[in-house]
Amino acid sequence: MTTLAEARESPGPAGGAGRPAPARSRRRWEGYLFLSPALLLFVVFVAGPLVAAIVLAFFQWDLLTPAKFNGVDNFTTMFSDPLLYKALGNTFVFTAASMVTHIVGGLLLALGVNHLKNKWLSYFVRTSLFFPFVISWAAVALLWKYVLDPTFGVGTYYLNKVVTAPDWFTDPAWSLPAIIGIDFWHTIGFTFVIMLAGLQTVPKDLIEAARSDGASGWQTLWHVTLPMMSPTIFFSSVVTFIGAFQIFDPMQIVTPLGGPDNATISVVMYMYQKGFQSFQVGYASAVSLLVFVVTMLVTLLQFWGSRRWVHQR
Repeated sequence: MTTLAEARESPGPAGGAGRPAPARSRRRWEGYLFLSPALLLFVVFVAGPLVAAIVLAFFQWDLLTPAKFNGVDNFTTMFSDPLLYKALGNTFVFTAASMVTHIVGGLLLALGVNHLKNKWLSYFVRTSLFFPFVISWAAVALLWKYVLDPTFGVGTYYLNKVVTAPDWFTDPAWSLPAIIGIDFWHTIGFTFVIMLAGLQTVPKDLIEAARSDGASGWQTLWHVTLPMMSPTIFFSSVVTFIGAFQIFDPMQIVTPLGGPDNATISVVMYMYQKGFQSFQVGYASAVSLLVFVVTMLVTLLQFWGSRRWVHQR
């Protein structure tokens, strides 16, 4: 008589753990088949272009003549290019301003909407705030380029009745702030929705316990709500940085040459100019690798710093 232990230890009919080898092999290939669309997209649009950029960074190529290997010349040229440093500076300023305005603004908007008692008013406000995000960047950039036009822009017209409106896109002091404002109007709805979702997951019993202990509204926000929302704030900061550091569309459409005195040129816009206007594909590939490395390092730094202030539930 076979015991239970012997039955568990005895091999199956094909030498496996109770399941024929052909069946296990078939199920394995079925899994690969289901994964193949995602793997194919990853190889074609992520891994393939990344490998191509790494290879092209060591070549000189103008898309018309055969590529020539030039070693690390693209990298030495890149680190001595003053316009690249200008583009990096503009990009970091834009990214820092975008992170501050989006996280603070999105949190304040979420707190305000979360306190609305009328559900229809809350639904209207949420839809109104998120709606600009679904509009394409091209339409948004052209819209604001018209609104802020110094000659016939409707926004400039009414602003001139109060104060003298600046030349938004021709003044080096105002062109980048104008792009930052346009980006805020277009993308704040995304951060707002994330913050609102995180805010609604804060346990109400913790807030009620804090209030019953005599905590004020500010103390409840600072010591209960924000710590419980720290994972949401961290996620928003990472996503906002990655998106802002790759900004391209509004600069290219509103100020196609980088604005006055290159005041609005971003590092991705600079890469585009080198690759598709000057046909320096190898140099543009080297700049793209710089963008990748900076984005990865800052993101890793954010994850490392999150251990100090993000509270896991």
